[in-house]
Formats: sequence, structure tokens, C-alpha cells
Amino acid sequence: MMEGMETIEIEVKDYMSPECTCKIEEIAKSVAHVMDASFNPVTNLLTVKAHSGMVKSKDIIKRFKECGIACREGRTLNEKVSDEHKGMKMKGEGMAPGHDHHAMMEAEMKKRFFATVLLSIPVLLLSPTIQKWFSFTIPRFPGYDFVLFGFATAVVGYGGIVFFRGARKSLRNKVADMSVLVSLAVLSGYFYSVGSTFLFNAPDFYWEISTLVVFLLFGHWMEMKAVRSASGALRELVKLIPPTASLVKDGEITEIQTSDVKVGDVLLIRPGNKVPIDGVVVEGETSINESMITGESKPVHKKKGDEVIGGTINGAGSIKIRINKTGEKTALAQIIKLVQETAASKPRVQKLADRAAHYLTLTAIFVGGSAFVYWWGIAGATTLFAVTLTITVLVIACPHALGLAIPTVTSIATTLGAKNGMLVKNAEALELSKEIQAIVFDKTGTLTKGEFGVTDLVNTGNWSDDELLKVAAAVEVNSEHVIAKGVVNKAKEQDIKLPTVSKFEALPGKGAKAVVDGVEVFIGNLALMKDIGADFKEYEQEISRLSSQGKTVISISTDKGVQGLIALADLIRDESRDAVKALQKMGIEVAMLTGDNRQTAEWVSKELGLDTFFAEVLPHQKSEKVKELQRQGKKVAMVGDGINDAPALIQADVGIAIGTGTDVAIESADVVLIKNDPRDVVKLIRLSKATMKKMKENLVWATGYNALAIPVAAGVLFPFGILLRPELAALIMAGSSIIVVTNAVLLKREKL
Repeated sequence: MMEGMETIEIEVKDYMSPECTCKIEEIAKSVAHVMDASFNPVTNLLTVKAHSGMVKSKDIIKRFKECGIACREGRTLNEKVSDEHKGMKMKGEGMAPGHDHHAMMEAEMKKRFFATVLLSIPVLLLSPTIQKWFSFTIPRFPGYDFVLFGFATAVVGYGGIVFFRGARKSLRNKVADMSVLVSLAVLSGYFYSVGSTFLFNAPDFYWEISTLVVFLLFGHWMEMKAVRSASGALRELVKLIPPTASLVKDGEITEIQTSDVKVGDVLLIRPGNKVPIDGVVVEGETSINESMITGESKPVHKKKGDEVIGGTINGAGSIKIRINKTGEKTALAQIIKLVQETAASKPRVQKLADRAAHYLTLTAIFVGGSAFVYWWGIAGATTLFAVTLTITVLVIACPHALGLAIPTVTSIATTLGAKNGMLVKNAEALELSKEIQAIVFDKTGTLTKGEFGVTDLVNTGNWSDDELLKVAAAVEVNSEHVIAKGVVNKAKEQDIKLPTVSKFEALPGKGAKAVVDGVEVFIGNLALMKDIGADFKEYEQEISRLSSQGKTVISISTDKGVQGLIALADLIRDESRDAVKALQKMGIEVAMLTGDNRQTAEWVSKELGLDTFFAEVLPHQKSEKVKELQRQGKKVAMVGDGINDAPALIQADVGIAIGTGTDVAIESADVVLIKNDPRDVVKLIRLSKATMKKMKENLVWATGYNALAIPVAAGVLFPFGILLRPELAALIMAGSSIIVVTNAVLLKREKL
């Protein structure tokens, strides 16, 4: 019996047709035990889901090689870092980074473009059509036709070979794609010109059709340049890891490759340097800028025992860290992996676009053939005219734009999310987030800090607030109780200097006593106050009021009576208030789930201004509360951080896990918030709305362009004097792809 599934990543190295995404996936699925496959033409990464242990990457690679498609195993993080730094060095030396498919294609297209431009000059000058248009004549000389034929053949052969190779592979795999269309267009014009020159007389043959290759190469050069800009966002994450690290061993410091760092190694992080890899501070203090990983704008103070993340930037202090994670286990590696997985996953609109691109290619061939039959066989136009229109249809109908419309947006959106502290685990969650009508937050650790803190100080004697807190903290500093820690932390926040304490004694279940500055102080619950005979009757109403809010109340008493009350509760995050207001402003209902009693839940709900809350909910009941909202016809998101939140995260339309939560909660969620900040839920919805807006804009442009361009290319406007030339069609086709990619890149400017 086969158990479980595993993910295999394959880099497709030389496939350049975004509209043939479906075919790439079908080839992968034809391998036994492969259950699903998803290909991203922007990153050229194929993500395969297969039965664990039943298929290896080499089996999939072998299948692709049989189809004439080069590919390799997905690289590890260390390999990506190494390749990226090699690529940067090579670029500085005037060379294209060899590991980057789109960079290679860009360099290839650029080189062939400039070469064909030079070769096309004599073709244009010797072309009878061009001479006729511009009213100049070059006298015919012996071998005139052969010279024209030679240069045109060089243009078509050298410039068009990239398309012809692609067409051969596509036809071998029984698919008609952009390469097939372009090859049909170029070769039909070329062979018509050859026939017109050497085999039959044509009233107006033209060799300048060979220069169509120049326009196609220019368009694809610009397109690859734009696509590299889109895919470059992910490369920026890889670049966060420095190539070298300073290893501290036996009192000496040596520079080593980051890829050679091992768990347990101690590294020196100098001021201003990047942290090479995840670790724990063992010496020194500093502030570290973690904005590139968590989205947190303020530098975070780090001291001995604190964890640091690889890729972050050290401040003014010098620290030593002991490595506790390497390779694929580091935080940055996990982020990169999630971004890649999301880019490979597909929202609903992309699945539709993939199929549409495939059928549009077939439509173009049909319309092109029909245009030739109509104009030549029915309308009685010249062969040249009919061929021209057929070529124009084949060129302009290439659904490159449609194939790129969604993947470019998805790639940029997921990387933008990661840079803002949000890891979207699948593209469908990004699509659904904008439709959310209700959000359910778990209380403890999500809306609240999950730790006791002081909420109220009530003076009942002659002491001021600071004196009350000072004495209470002086006694409690010796206790490990969670309430004691809350009091001490409050004193630390206010920089209160604690007095000397003696004769401390813990009173189990009741509180503690000690002598503070010569005065015996009792601090604890009502049971303790009764034991020492303290008179607290006049404060009962205040105690009852605070208790009704779900707060824990302790009293501080001396021989002169009760000096004050301190109320503590699970502290509400300041960020929670902003998040609730922002979500409600968007028209989203905000609810809270908690296992706490109704009084506590009601107080928190009132403090935050929630629309509704569910109190005294047992762990197994949380998913039922989500269902309850869904039965009302609402799209529901759930935000939680604990193991008992996992069922509710799965039940919700969008499950959102707090990044500092448990692994189970994170695994169950669709989105992970790296920071423990509820406001990032607002950012997620804004990102979703901006992403879907870009996707729709790109789809409208790509489909609208083809819907209008194909009929015009087929000559429907010719009776009105409008006729598209193949060269112009090539530029329009490439321009369409550049527009959708550029529009996607503009998503980087979104303020979340």
C-alpha cells in the first residue's frame, strides 16, 4: 500500500512557450505514479506531486528528454545562492548568468536580433518591393537574385532557428504553439519568395518578408527582459543570503563559503553585515533589521539566547551566533519554498487561461487557413495578398500574452506578500481572500498576547500608582507564577527601580509575603486577605467590576490596611484594535473564538468592538463555529496559532496561521503570517484585491487583444482600407506580451 505524497521540483531549461503550460503538465502526468503537475512559465519551475518513493526526479527528466525538452532537478537553496552569486559575477564581466533560463533566452534573442538587423539591410535594399515603395532603383547585376536569396536565407536561417527548433519539439509532442505559428508564418513567406524568384512568375513577390524574423526576435527579446523583471522578485530573496561567513574556531576567524556552514558552528557577525544563516546569539548585543523577512520596519534588539534569521542585516553591535539550522530548514529557505510552491499552484482564472491559450493556437491556424481560402479562392485576390493575410493571422494570434497574464501576477504577488510578512501557500487562497465576508480570530495568542499583564491599578490607600507597582513587583520578583511575572514586567516597562526585599515567603494558592523597606507586605487573592484579617468590604464593588471583565485581581496589604488593587488579564494587542477597525471598514464581519468564560470573552469583545464572539468553545467545537458562519452563506477566514485551531483552519475558506504558532497550525493553513500581528490580515486582503485586479486587467487585455486582432489580421477591415502587415503584426503580438508583464510588475508598487 502506498502511503503519502511527495513533491518533486523540476527546472524546465529551454521551453519558451507560456501557452503550452498544459502540455508540459500532461507530459509529467504521463509518468507512472505522478498524480498532479503544475508548471510556471515565469520561473520555468515544474512542481510534481507523486506517490512517495514510487517515482524519482530522474524518471520525470527521462520522459521530458524523450520529448526533446531539456530539464534538470530543482536546485537546493545552497545551489541557488551559489548560482546567483556566480551569475552576478558573470554579469559584471559582461556575460549572462548561465543558470537563468530567461537570462539565456534574453541574451540569445538580443544577439540574433542585432545579427539579423545587419543581414536584413542588403535584403531591404535589393528587394524590388522596397525599391518600388521608396522610388529608387539598384541596377540588376549578375547573380542579383542569388545575392538577395543568400542574405534572406541567412536572416531566416540564423534568426529563425530558435523558432524552428521549438516548432520541431512541439510537433514532436503533437502540440501547436507559438513556435509552430511563427515558423509557419516565416517559412510560408520565405518559400513563396523563393518560388516567385526561381520557379514561377509573380506580379509582386517580396523578399522583405524574411525580415519578419527581425521583428519577432526584437519582440521576444523585450518580452524576456520583462519576464526576467517579473521572476527577479524571487531571485531577490535568494540574494539575501551572503556568499561567505566568518567562522570562529579555536580563537581564530576564517572566511568560509556559507554553503559550508554546519549546525553547531559559531559565526561572527560584524556591524552592518548580513546574518548568513539561522542561529542563536551566544555573545554580544545588537539590533537587527528583519524587515526583509518579517516585514517589521523597526530593528529588533537581540541579546544572548535570542534567535536570528539568515538574510537579515546586523546593526551597530557585534555578535557571535551558534548555527541551529542549515540548508532547506532555515527560515529563508522555507519562505523561498513556499513562494515557489505558490507560484506553481494555480488560481481558478489561470486554469481557464491555460486552456484558452491552447485552443486559441488551434483557432489561429484554422482562421489563417480560412483567410487564405477566402481571399484567394473566393474573393479572387492574388496569391501574394492571401499569403500575406495568412502570415499576419498566424503571427498576431500567438497567445503568448494569455499564457503570461496570470503567472507573472502570481509570482510577483507571492513575493510581495513574503516581503510583507505573509506567506501564501497556494494561489487559490490569494484569489479567495478578497471574497472574505467574515473573519474569525482565535483569542489567546492572536488577538491577545497570550501572557498576563497589568490592566488596572486601583489605589485604596496613600500610595501612588508607581509606589503600588514598585512594592508589588519587589515582592513578586522572587516568584515564578505567571501573575507575578506580569506585575514585574509592568514595572520593568516603566523603568521602576525595585527596593530591597527580605523574608520573602510564597503562600501556595494565595500569594506571597515579604518585608519591603522595613514594612511587611502581603500580596495575593481574597483568601489571603481574609486570612490576615484585612478589611476590604468597601472595595468589593470594584473587585466585582474588574472580575466581571474576566480579569484576575490581587490585593496589596500592610498592617495599615489594603493599599491597592492590581488587575491582570491576557493583554490585548494594540495591533488588534487597528486590525478590527480596518476589517470592519472593509465591510467584513469580525468574530472571536475562545475557550475562556463568557465574562472574559465579552470584555475582550467590547474592548475591540467585535461584531460577535463565541465563548467557552471546546477545541473540537471550533470548526463547528466556522461552519455556522458558512451556513449563513458567508466566505469565512479563520486566524489561529494552536494545535486545536487546525480543524477550524482547514474548515475555513481561507485558513490563516500566525507564524509563531505551532507547526500543525501552520501546516493546516493556506496563509502564514510571519509576525504575530493581526494587522497583516488586512494586508493579505489588500494584496488579494490588488492581485485579482491585475489578473483581471491582464486577462481582459490578452483575450480582448486576440478577439480584435485576429479578425483585423484576416482582412475584415480591408474594404475600409485597413490592412495589417506581418511586420506590424509581429510588433503588436510582442507588445501585447510586454504589456501584461509590465502591468504585473506594477504590482510591486502596491502599498499594503
